[in-house]
Amino acid sequence: MPRPPLIHVAVQQSLKDYIEANDMRPGQAMPSESFLARQLGVGRNSVREAIKALESLGILETRRGIGVFVKEFSFAPLLDNLAFGMRDSLRDVGELREIRRVLETGLIGQTIEVIGDDDIAALRDVTARMKARAEKHESFAAEDQEFHQLLFRCQNNRMLNALIDIFWSAFAKASQFHGMDNDDPLATWADHHAIVEAIARRDAEDARRRLDEHYEGLARVIARYSPNPG
Repeated sequence: MPRPPLIHVAVQQSLKDYIEANDMRPGQAMPSESFLARQLGVGRNSVREAIKALESLGILETRRGIGVFVKEFSFAPLLDNLAFGMRDSLRDVGELREIRRVLETGLIGQTIEVIGDDDIAALRDVTARMKARAEKHESFAAEDQEFHQLLFRCQNNRMLNALIDIFWSAFAKASQFHGMDNDDPLATWADHHAIVEAIARRDAEDARRRLDEHYEGLARVIARYSPNPG
C-alpha cells in the first residue's frame, strides 16, 4: 500500500494551492499560522515546517515580527540546489554542459538577427579583458559569465537570460567541486573571440559552429577529470 504523505508535505501543497486559488502576488501577506492550522485541521508546528520548506524553495519569505509573505520568483534556490546536487557526479556536469550547448547554439541565430553595434562592442571589450587575464594566467570566470550574458541580452528575454545565468553558474560551481582547471586559458579566449567575430560578420552558421567547438572543448575537460573516461 502507498504510504500517505507526511503532514507537513501535505500542508505545503495546501499552502501552494491557497496562493494559486487566491491569485496572490509577490509581497502579499499569508494568513497567520494559527488561522492556517485551524483551516487545515493540523498543528501549528506542521504549518511552520511547511512554511520553512516553501521558504527554501523561494515561494514564501518570513519577515520577523511582521508575518509571512509571498516571495518574488527567483531562480536562486534552483541554482544552489543544482550545483550542490552535481558535486558527486561528473556525468551530471557533462549533461548540464550539453543543455547549455543546445540552448546557446539553438538561439544564436536570433541574436545575430537583432544584435546591435553596442552589444558587439561590449562583447569585444569583455573578450579583450579575457585575453589580458589569460596572458597573466589569471582566472577570468567573471568575464566568461558576462560574455554569455551579453550574447543573448539583445533578445530581451528575461527567462532565457536567467536560464543561461543559472546553467553557467551551476556549471562553474560544479567545476569547482570537482577541481576542474582551465589548462589552456588562451585557447578559451580564442574560442570566445572567434564567436564574437562571427557574430560581427552576421554569420550565423559560423557562430553556431564556433559555439559547438567551444562546448566540445568543455567536454574534453570534463572527460579528462572523469575517473572512468571510457
